[in-house]
Amino acid sequence: MNTAESELTWFKSSYSDTEGGQCVEVASATTAVHVRDSKAIAGAMLTVSHSAWAGFVGLASSGRCI
Repeated sequence: MNTAESELTWFKSSYSDTEGGQCVEVASATTAVHVRDSKAIAGAMLTVSHSAWAGFVGLASSGRCI
């Protein structure tokens, strides 16, 4: 993890429980949104643009399937 990544503030959804279930964490930076597995924080990280993240969240919250 580089310095910029280590300075990110990560958060879990308010729907996540404290029992260590299947969770992802999200960190929003100036130029992108980062997503990682909460159980493997040193592992792979997905990075997407803010507009791509907004599209994903909008679709997920609508309940529609694609």
